[in-house]
Amino acid sequence: MAKLVSSTYGEALFELVVEENTIDSVAEEVKAVSASFLENDELSKLLNHPKLSKEEKISIVENIFKGRVSDTMTGFLVLLVEKGRENEMEGIFDYFLNKVKEYKNIGVAHVTSAVELSAKQKEDVLAKLLETTKYAEFEMHYSVDASLIGGLVIRIGDRIVDSSIRTRLEGMAKCMQKVQLT
Repeated sequence: MAKLVSSTYGEALFELVVEENTIDSVAEEVKAVSASFLENDELSKLLNHPKLSKEEKISIVENIFKGRVSDTMTGFLVLLVEKGRENEMEGIFDYFLNKVKEYKNIGVAHVTSAVELSAKQKEDVLAKLLETTKYAEFEMHYSVDASLIGGLVIRIGDRIVDSSIRTRLEGMAKCMQKVQLT
């Protein structure tokens, strides 16, 4: 259910900003509003408090955000409160930002290596990804997992390319188990 809510409202906001040609500015505002909720836990608690009326919550949203973000963003936040979806904001904002990345042809890659990659290696990985995928740009996330022994594991969306030595060794072990000596 939460995924449906996120996609419904995130898609509605996305279509609105495409129509208004304000994708970049609203995406930045979404990031800023999202950060303000993450940094100020009290604000989230206040908007989700069951004893506050919708009118009081709307007043809080307008007092905090009106004049600081666009009317589109303020209106969207008010709409979420009116519809009782203030507790779904994080998922809605995540969906919206992912939709913007998709629209702008920006891929998100998670690269895991056995050791920290040098700047040159990171450049090479990025160049290879740009060459072999449909994306024009990438948002790169690097991490280290020594258990890989060597090689890389690259995840883009639901696709995974695993060239780690650990995986190769596990594959060889499975093959060896199937071998029967006579």
